[in-house]
Amino acid sequence: MRTYHCLSLFIWTYMYHTTDAIPFQEKGNSDLPSERILGLTQDDGKMLHRTKRGWMWNQFFLLEEYTGTDTQYVGKLHTDQDKGDGNLKYILTGDGAGSLFVIDENTGDIHAAKKLDREEKSLYVLRAKAIDRKTGRQVEPESEFIIKIHDINDNEPKFTKDLYTASVPEMSGVGTSVIQVTATDADDANYGNSAKVVYSILQGQPYFSVDPESGIIKTALPDMSRENREQYQVVIQAKDMGGQMGGLSGTTTVNITLTDVNNNPPRFPQSTYQFHSPESVPLGTPLGRIKANDPDVGENAEVEYSIAEGDGADMFDVITDKDTQEGIITVKQNLDFENKMLYTLKVDASNTHPDPRFLHLGPFKDTAVVKISVEDIDEPPVFSKVFYLIEVDEDVKEGSIIGQVTAYDPDAMNNLIKYSVDRHTDMDRIFSIHSENGSIFTLKPLDRESTPWHNITVTATEINNSKQSSHIPVFIRILDINDHAPEFAMYYETFVCENAKPGQLIQTVSVMDKDDPPRGHKFFFEPVPEFPLNPNFTIVDNKDNTAGIMTRKDGYSRNKMSTYLLPILIFDNDYPIQSSTGTLTIRVCACDNQGNMQSCSAEALVLSAGLSTGALIAILLCVIILLVLVVLFAALKRQRKKEPLIISKDDVRDNIVTYNDEGGGEEDTQAFDIGTLRNPEAREDSKLRRDVMPETIFQIRRTVPLWENIDVQDFIHRRLKENDSDPSAPPYDSLATYAYEGNDSIADSLSSLESLTADCNQDYDYLSDWGPRFKKLADMYGGDDSDRD
Repeated sequence: MRTYHCLSLFIWTYMYHTTDAIPFQEKGNSDLPSERILGLTQDDGKMLHRTKRGWMWNQFFLLEEYTGTDTQYVGKLHTDQDKGDGNLKYILTGDGAGSLFVIDENTGDIHAAKKLDREEKSLYVLRAKAIDRKTGRQVEPESEFIIKIHDINDNEPKFTKDLYTASVPEMSGVGTSVIQVTATDADDANYGNSAKVVYSILQGQPYFSVDPESGIIKTALPDMSRENREQYQVVIQAKDMGGQMGGLSGTTTVNITLTDVNNNPPRFPQSTYQFHSPESVPLGTPLGRIKANDPDVGENAEVEYSIAEGDGADMFDVITDKDTQEGIITVKQNLDFENKMLYTLKVDASNTHPDPRFLHLGPFKDTAVVKISVEDIDEPPVFSKVFYLIEVDEDVKEGSIIGQVTAYDPDAMNNLIKYSVDRHTDMDRIFSIHSENGSIFTLKPLDRESTPWHNITVTATEINNSKQSSHIPVFIRILDINDHAPEFAMYYETFVCENAKPGQLIQTVSVMDKDDPPRGHKFFFEPVPEFPLNPNFTIVDNKDNTAGIMTRKDGYSRNKMSTYLLPILIFDNDYPIQSSTGTLTIRVCACDNQGNMQSCSAEALVLSAGLSTGALIAILLCVIILLVLVVLFAALKRQRKKEPLIISKDDVRDNIVTYNDEGGGEEDTQAFDIGTLRNPEAREDSKLRRDVMPETIFQIRRTVPLWENIDVQDFIHRRLKENDSDPSAPPYDSLATYAYEGNDSIADSLSSLESLTADCNQDYDYLSDWGPRFKKLADMYGGDDSDRD
């Protein structure tokens, strides 16, 4: 059922008992009811009687946010069936019935029990009916109606964000869009101007402006510079009621940042820079830093440095430090104070990412002058080459000059220079050098086959200042001389079959030569001149540095000759020609029909003598038995009774035994062993008495061991104590002589016999650092020529 309403509307509804209610049409603001009469016929054809019914109420609108003390009157429900006698009861159902909306069941008056908010709910759908209190019968069909909440301006505009952040490039033109802000109003946009929002700027003028309808913030000043000011804070207000007086408003803050553009060229803070550098500084050494300032940031502030011009453009280089945006001046070539003392450079600093929009402002680069002064220092000698290569024949005579090195003092003083060979690179002392002219000569014969290369180091030292020295490698290549004869490459075990035929190949031999001729090896094979024609074998030169041994006769006999010796003359084609004779041993062996060896002459001879393997083992056992018997006989002979020195026990006179054995001195190591006296613990363990028979031949004399570092006096006292307490010592007076020298001295030998045969291995340059007291020694030894080595 649809309901039509206006500010004051009375609706009369006529309904039949058997039909649905038909709504009335809206009549503007008039209170006249419209009546519609329908006649219906049932299926049985009987006519129904019409009964007049009708609802009446006159208010459908309600203001929100009511602040009065009484309940807000909504409207009145009334039907023409109500006679005012209180028999009818009005009932209200639907949205908010009983809670928000209450009805007087007797009169039909509707009131709002609570304050309503249109923004929460703008309309309510309710249903009303009237019933007879006595019968409880519904006198009017249930009718639906709508209560609409009228809006009031009770909501201020609200921005979608409390804080906006935006950015715009610096130097932008007027009217450049920055950001759009948006505010919404919860009031009804279709009812009055409560929701019509207008934007305005409260803070941020005159730099920015805002469109009052769209809320777009734009630049208001041209060419704003980030370098002057980077951050701006703009406050925007949104006001409803079209911005009129009494409207509600809300604000938001917009932080605007000017982003950088490359509108500033780099600038040097000073026009001239001064640096100093020693002339001996290594290549690549930084001498100083220069920096051109650029107020831009990021890649717009990146600076590239380059040398534009100057007399030192080839001597120096400039490198850009990406972290600090500084230019580093480095050494590109070796400096020489004697050659040039001052260099002048022009260094450019330019942006790497220029902006074409601002090129009209001028060139985006700057130039500074860099002056570099070279300082003089005492430099070591300089060789004429970075290394020397010397080639010499291996047969050069000792003392021959094989090459020369030259060095000079680059300083203005031009000090004299002496040369020497670093003996750590020439341990065998094969080469030496003249200290004055740098001529290298040999001290020993050379051999290419043992050492084809010699790498030595030559030192050039200033005579007036031994600390200034330079080293240079000298590579000496030994050239080959044909001084080795060719020889067999291996040992050949050659055999010939007894049933061999003439012209049969029995062996192919090859040779080797330690020499290395530039044109390669070429060897020749011939019979020796003493036996130019061998009746048994033929030597065939294969012309490929090999030779074949061929049989010369038909068949060989082991019984007649089991082994043949074939001498072969081998010579090369280099100059001078070297030759040698190699002897090939050829055994005669028994072979099968295919030429496979079965047995050779050595085994045949053994078998012919009738000696089998068992016989050889028997002979070996006999030899071992004989050796055992000899050893036993010698052991028994040593155990025989020895005659005592004193025959009679009554003879107790002093006995003096004299031994006239002088020995051969220190060089005589066979006369006697003095190791026992020098090492007490190496003496004999047993000593038998010579005047009485010992109780057992195995009685062992135990003595206290002596320490290795024992004192000589302590050693003698211990020896004396041992003899006094020894029960097996002779009872008569005896003379015991001990030659104990003791251990070596920790100070080693002070004799000059074991000193170096020459002092060339000693470096006496350190004597110059010991002060004036050792100046004489430094002049005597430090100035020796290396050839004295």
